[in-house]
Amino acid sequence: MNHAILPLVRLFIAIAWIGSLLISNIAKAEKLAIPLAIKNSLERNQIPLEAVSIAVTEIASGKPEKNIAKTVLEWRSSETMNPASTMKILTTLAALDILGPQYRWRTKIFTDGVIRQGTLKGNLYLQGSGDPKLIPEELAKLMKELQALGIQKIDGNLFFDRSAYAPSVMEHNTIDGESLRAYNVPPDPLLYAFRTLSFQIGKSRTADFIDISYTPALSQLKVVNQMQLVDRSCDNWKSNIRFNLDPEIVANTNQLLTAQFSGAFPSGCKGVNYNVVALDSNTFLTQGFAAAWELSGGSWVKPPTGKDMTVPLAARLLLQFEGIPLADDVQDINKYSNNVMARQLLLTLALEKMGKPATTANGDLVIQGWLKQNGLNFPDLVIENGSGLSRNEAISAGQMNQLLLTARNLSAREIFYNSLPIAGADGTMRNRLMTQLRKFLHLKKKPEARIKTGSLADVRAISGYVLSQSGKLYAVSSFINHPNAWKGLDAHDQLLSWLLEDGPEPKQAR
Repeated sequence: MNHAILPLVRLFIAIAWIGSLLISNIAKAEKLAIPLAIKNSLERNQIPLEAVSIAVTEIASGKPEKNIAKTVLEWRSSETMNPASTMKILTTLAALDILGPQYRWRTKIFTDGVIRQGTLKGNLYLQGSGDPKLIPEELAKLMKELQALGIQKIDGNLFFDRSAYAPSVMEHNTIDGESLRAYNVPPDPLLYAFRTLSFQIGKSRTADFIDISYTPALSQLKVVNQMQLVDRSCDNWKSNIRFNLDPEIVANTNQLLTAQFSGAFPSGCKGVNYNVVALDSNTFLTQGFAAAWELSGGSWVKPPTGKDMTVPLAARLLLQFEGIPLADDVQDINKYSNNVMARQLLLTLALEKMGKPATTANGDLVIQGWLKQNGLNFPDLVIENGSGLSRNEAISAGQMNQLLLTARNLSAREIFYNSLPIAGADGTMRNRLMTQLRKFLHLKKKPEARIKTGSLADVRAISGYVLSQSGKLYAVSSFINHPNAWKGLDAHDQLLSWLLEDGPEPKQAR
């Protein structure tokens, strides 16, 4: 071969190789490209693509009974980002698999006294294990169990054993300085009613005045209503209401308290909830327990003044109260994004698998062990409290999809799947995708989106499953970390709509 021609041949070969590589990459890029509607939404809302991650995989049944995944869309899917409340997917999924859906928290009651002629002569010691949903209805059941032991009157005091948790995890550290907000309540082995007073406020049906009721019942709380009814719509009703608790600092757990409301209340409000965390844990539990005992027909020789104390060795077990099953708790955590319950759940993993006192670090170790057991390697995963109410928690969209795929291979898969909010139906997705879903009303088998949402300042996130109109099941996760993230809801809805309509392969839709 002519030496002058040889370089040209090499050049042509190189060009052909580069061309084939480019064609391959273009084809791949087209397959995994962000749909135009999503890109336009992000651009319109001034959210750069560098602030977004997306992972979409199609989940298909494999053999033997193992689900397999095919990548549909990837954009920065391996980038570790703040997932906000979608982190609850990891916590609840691990807990369902480790503890089992029927796991129940136990609250033990001990005494150092004896029961004589219907009177317990001695103290009660409550020892908690972190039941996240010890609510008034459950406490009423506990009171019935106490009475079934032959107790009508208590001649003694209340003591609270919180040794299940390390003191550090019970410190009241908030993400935003809003210490009176219910979502900032710290973990507590004896958490009662989320330590939150919930006032129901509304215009009376029979006259022009304002009705106020509250839950849970407290033995020493009085409500004073000084609000004025004004002819306004219910928009921004909270901004015109003033709440005050007197005294602000409680000296004794059985102290008389006054909750005072003032300001203007709009007549357009049919009924609203005003939630506030205004009492320390001991006062709240003491007065809540005392009120529940009295409502059940029980009485006290002297009103209790609840105090912290580890159960004495000489005390005997009166009863062990079991809370609702974990499967029901997971429903609340995921559908309504309950941060307090999720934090309690992480500590429960630590308590059950590594003993007390439970710490978040031990909860992290338990989850890391579970991930390894399931063949999942998340080296950049950061768990701070397991709820997503954190500036530090981190995971990638791709890793979140791996969790969603893993879930389909676990025995608790349907319980987990059903715990996720349904678009247009319930939970945090109740008002999402309403218009898009209407176009499928004529279909016998309707598509659906089961999506856990996440929201913080500068963060918007979605993660869950989409069952398309053709019957395909997709796992989808997407995070936006940017000051304009709050504008990203539309882009996420566009992504979910695209999947509902079989966006990747529309020709197969039927």
